Amino acid sequence: MDVRFKLLSHEVGHMKIGELSRETGVAVRLLRYYEAQGLLTSDRSEGGHRHYAPEASATVARIRALLAAGLPTKVIRELMPCFVGDGIEIQACVLDHLRTQYAELDSRIADLTRARTALGEILEASTRALIRV
Repeated sequence: MDVRFKLLSHEVGHMKIGELSRETGVAVRLLRYYEAQGLLTSDRSEGGHRHYAPEASATVARIRALLAAGLPTKVIRELMPCFVGDGIEIQACVLDHLRTQYAELDSRIADLTRARTALGEILEASTRALIRV
């Protein structure tokens, strides 16, 4: 890589993938995955090295917050352009979409709770049967 490009990229605040990984605590492998999923973008040097803009750290934080909320990467990709400011606030036009995701989580939790109860009943009945033997 041209030394001049390397110096210029650092002057404008770009960072390499290893630097972004250290700054965000996210593995390089995951950063590459985010990029493959269209969640994160980078520029490439002449040598093919990824260079991320200064706001990439905030983007990764947003991705991590949405993943922690149980959203799939397909939904996250749709939401990424809808953030307001530097935080995790999202434009009002997509709040109904998030409410739908929230309701789906409630439904899955209810299904899991029913399954857990049913399994508990099976375990309890089986344990009682073993004690009688």
